[in-house]
Amino acid sequence: MTSIPSITAKRITFAAGDNQVEGYLARPAAGETSAAVLVVHEWWGLNRHIEEVAERYAAAGFIAAAPDLYHGKTTRDASEAGRLMSGLDQASALAGLKTVVAHLRAVDGVEAVGITGFCMGGTFALLLPCQTKMEASVPFYGDVPEDTSFLANLSCPLLFIGGEKDEWITVAKMERLEAALSQHQKPGEVRIYKDAPQAFFNDTRLEVYREADARDAWQRALDFFDLHLRNGQSAVKE
Repeated sequence: MTSIPSITAKRITFAAGDNQVEGYLARPAAGETSAAVLVVHEWWGLNRHIEEVAERYAAAGFIAAAPDLYHGKTTRDASEAGRLMSGLDQASALAGLKTVVAHLRAVDGVEAVGITGFCMGGTFALLLPCQTKMEASVPFYGDVPEDTSFLANLSCPLLFIGGEKDEWITVAKMERLEAALSQHQKPGEVRIYKDAPQAFFNDTRLEVYREADARDAWQRALDFFDLHLRNGQSAVKE
């Protein structure tokens, strides 16, 4: 168990009914919070980087839940990460995320739940609010399916964050998302960072990390969740 002055954090089992999902929970050490955020990991798995992102949200006053979609497996090898991601059943993963949402909504005082995610996790952050009620979503460079009709069911405001030089989540895909949001009259913004590559937010991968863009994207995500999950009550700024 981790304990620092402003937060507590530990591995836990998220449960709702008969369903259970392992993961990591970080929350403010003192006082009540009315808002929670799911943090969905990249194809590397629920590693220390994602735990630290959850802790940053907790330090900003949110309950932060990071589900483990790989059931304890993590890797630093791209080939293995690709195998883990391709072996993940999307429907089962979405069902697990819904379990975590239900768990969070049962926490005393929680009135709103948002979601964020990175790469693979960004895809889930785009899909999940179209299948279950959420109050805000901030996907980081998640994939955008060719068929965007699912966005007709988007249940919350969306802030999509991407990089101009991303070779996987291309500008064309992000423009497709932007057009679909407009077509379905859904509240959303697509923020593209000039010259930024895939995974520019990940400060453990110095070959792609862009500090200035990551800081700006983090503050935008905080402000977005502050507005939509806590009705504009000020979050702790970093």
